Amino acid sequence: MFEKILIANRGEIALRVQRACRELGIKTVAVHSVADKEAKYVKLADESVCIGPAPSNLSYLNIPAVISAAEVTDAQAIHPGYGFLSENADFAERVEQSGFVFIGPRAETIRLMGDKVSAKDAMKKAGVPCVPGSEGALPDDPIEIIKTAKKVGYPVIIKAAGGGGGRGMRVVHTEAALVNAVNMTKAEAQAAFGNPMVYMEKFLENPRHIEIQILADQHGNAVYLGDRDCSMQRRHQKIIEEAPSPLLSPRIRDKIGERCAEACRKIKYRGAGTFEFLYENGEFYFIEMNTRLQVEHTVTEMITGIDLVQQQIFVAAGEKLAFRQRDIELRGHAIECRINAEDPYSFVPSPGKLTTFHMPGGPGVRIDTHAYAGYVVPPNYDSMIGKLITYGATREQAIARMRIALSEMLVDGIKTNIPLHADLMADAAFHLGGTSIHYLEQKLGISHK
Repeated sequence: MFEKILIANRGEIALRVQRACRELGIKTVAVHSVADKEAKYVKLADESVCIGPAPSNLSYLNIPAVISAAEVTDAQAIHPGYGFLSENADFAERVEQSGFVFIGPRAETIRLMGDKVSAKDAMKKAGVPCVPGSEGALPDDPIEIIKTAKKVGYPVIIKAAGGGGGRGMRVVHTEAALVNAVNMTKAEAQAAFGNPMVYMEKFLENPRHIEIQILADQHGNAVYLGDRDCSMQRRHQKIIEEAPSPLLSPRIRDKIGERCAEACRKIKYRGAGTFEFLYENGEFYFIEMNTRLQVEHTVTEMITGIDLVQQQIFVAAGEKLAFRQRDIELRGHAIECRINAEDPYSFVPSPGKLTTFHMPGGPGVRIDTHAYAGYVVPPNYDSMIGKLITYGATREQAIARMRIALSEMLVDGIKTNIPLHADLMADAAFHLGGTSIHYLEQKLGISHK
């Protein structure tokens, strides 16, 4: 087992990884920008290294600085968290070449699944169902693009092959708008991801967003840890996640879960990962695989009792999974609300000083946050300041506990999206068993763009 791990991230996930390490008796190194020098996880780490100024491209995305920090502190492994460098194959490669262990999949696996075109191809070969669409990247020829769209059927969605985080997507409803939309998405993809390649998929009208959590070791063992429903989202960004989905029967869950585990065995996957699907009319359609820990890993931990961060560490250290599929039991229901420093309805970021920060408590309530009263939310990074998770024996109990927890939560000095979450916990459609991925945008009057 490792003696010291460097955490190449910030915010609540840096603190979450740190806690997992401390429980295992592993020392931690926190890297931070100038803007985060007073952060809680920096103070709690055994060692800390400032790796640059506030802009993330000069600090958290600075690969040489992160690796230098690991060298000067004699760390043995690097945990990337999520976001930043977590799905950067070049970073994973550089970490291993520098003599450290990357706590995540191999670089070639990250590359395979990071390109959405090659990922879909790999999943088709592994027997995982995919959304109908173009065979690979779209050509430059407008006539061929129009032919493909006719074959797929309108509406279609144009996606960047190297995209992620809800960016690089455009919905097209008519042939007249198609070629221009493809060209605009290509330009955006080049600017955002350095890769102009785009592909086309059928745009599903009312799908749910279902994902399957997997764990795999380097000895050929792979298991799935149930599913999550992340359908409450806006502009492809998740707002609320829950596990298990209120929509799926155990038989359907096991069928798709086993396919995902088998796909992991075929591509020799290592670590934690998530298969994301659109689900409509009883059919699953693969959209992407995230080769890292998810923000919403917490709800899976609550219903399985398995610490996913510690499992990532065990696998990276070369250990075999300590459990088999038959050992995994799903118990109860869990819901996560992402607490963001932003206007609850316009979603404009709201950085600044937290003058009051009072967290709720009680049975089945979990808080994952790095924030505290007096903490200054910097304007340089993602607006998420924490995650509120509730667990109950039933979905109804989990919702009731979330409603109470949100009413107890006090944050002053900045705006947060707590009022939106409170509104959604009282929403009749959500109570009935969840909604499609377009529901929140329709409720708020936001167009699908």
